[in-house]
Amino acid sequence: MIWKPNTTVAAVLELDGKFLLVEENTSQGDLFNQPAGHLEPGESLVEGAIREALEESAYTFEPKTLIGIYQWRTQNTTYLRFAFTGPILSHDPQRKLDTGIIRAIWLSPDEIRAEKNRHRSPMVCQCIEDYLDGRRYPLDIITHWEDA
Repeated sequence: MIWKPNTTVAAVLELDGKFLLVEENTSQGDLFNQPAGHLEPGESLVEGAIREALEESAYTFEPKTLIGIYQWRTQNTTYLRFAFTGPILSHDPQRKLDTGIIRAIWLSPDEIRAEKNRHRSPMVCQCIEDYLDGRRYPLDIITHWEDA
């Protein structure tokens, strides 16, 4: 058996002191997460973060920095999350959100902390705390190759 972690990307977007989360229907109930998801074949980490933000929240953003890399191990699965931030470029309120996404919502850090029991993973709050602590890494910390 070959083991591999699930590579995920996330967008940590802040506007006027509030952070963009999505409420999604999961097998554990309705939970909060950043716009985030699995990296798809053929895309870079940055491209994946842009795509996930658009699909799950209808917001387009430009990743400017990496907030952090997170590893979360559950009983059967390991997730590696790459969390990005950058300016919001646009919003399409008419765009249909991904299946399972109930809504995109802006919450303050205190509101997010108060909903900790409804977070999809411990990475949700940690990404925001790291953002608030000023953790930013240049995108050139990531090297991406692609065979022609």
